[in-house]
Amino acid sequence: MNSEDVKALKALLSKPLRIVIVPHKNPDGDAIGSSLGLWHYLKSIGHEVRVIVPNDYPKFLKWMPGTNEVLNFERDNAAAVQYLNSSDLCFTLDFNQLGRVGQMTPILEGLQATFIMIDHHQAPDNYAQITYSDSKMSSTSEMVFNFINSLGDVNMITSEIADCLYAGIVTDTGSFKYSSTTSKTHLVAAELINKGANNFEVQNQIFDTNTPSKLQLLGCALKNMVILKEYNTAYTCLSQEELDAHNYKKGDTEGFVNYGLTLQNILFAVIFIENKEERIIKISFRSEGNFSVNEFARNHFHGGGHTNAAGGRSESDMEGTIKHFEALLENYRDQLSK
Repeated sequence: MNSEDVKALKALLSKPLRIVIVPHKNPDGDAIGSSLGLWHYLKSIGHEVRVIVPNDYPKFLKWMPGTNEVLNFERDNAAAVQYLNSSDLCFTLDFNQLGRVGQMTPILEGLQATFIMIDHHQAPDNYAQITYSDSKMSSTSEMVFNFINSLGDVNMITSEIADCLYAGIVTDTGSFKYSSTTSKTHLVAAELINKGANNFEVQNQIFDTNTPSKLQLLGCALKNMVILKEYNTAYTCLSQEELDAHNYKKGDTEGFVNYGLTLQNILFAVIFIENKEERIIKISFRSEGNFSVNEFARNHFHGGGHTNAAGGRSESDMEGTIKHFEALLENYRDQLSK
């Protein structure tokens, strides 16, 4: 963070405020971890704070300290709207375009509150009065640690804050596997452990609480995998019927797309997931090296994200979406060659 932003933040936070923290729709581990970590910190320095999520999030994230205080905009709509409209300050975490909050978008667009963005995705919008944006960061949770540190309050990080931020870093780095993991990321993780993060238990809660139906759904996804050797690409798909047959719960497909990249010579991995309720095909893209799935998603599938991890959607059916995807690959043959 630059010195001017730090000075402005210190002035803003010098008196008690009514603050709301908002992550993106379908919040993941980094969105929830960064939001709850910031929530604990802001409460500890005397502010009234609520985390309001656009919709529900996976059960494997609901162990985090403070999760019972989170307001769900879909479920707790009246209370959420009332709190949003009366807030002085709005932190938006892990997204940089207001459209990423779904049906909350019109509410946020109408707020009189001061906006502060903390995010690590590319191409941020300019809606916030203070923007802390760095696409080279491993996670928004690492950025929240830097935010607290910049305000001179690193000594106020409790074990609860440490658990939340460590969880966010672990999930968004794939347990420190992804290329966005830097030496600074490891130093922050070490500091969080020193502050009380139970690294073993965090990993256990996130990765080792699978249900039989989730593992069977993974088996279904792997069985559906298609490998396109000429493009060093692998993709898989899950229909609504397959999701229903395996008792799908929110978050069950988290990480499935990454299995494609474990194959030798595969540089581009994709998963297509049908959502009949929203009438879309939800798509996750992953890559290795310099192939930008952020640009691919933005150019062809109404999405975006990071160079090596992005999301998108298609309003065609599964067959049409996959045919369109396969047809696009010829345009990227050179970029996908080793």
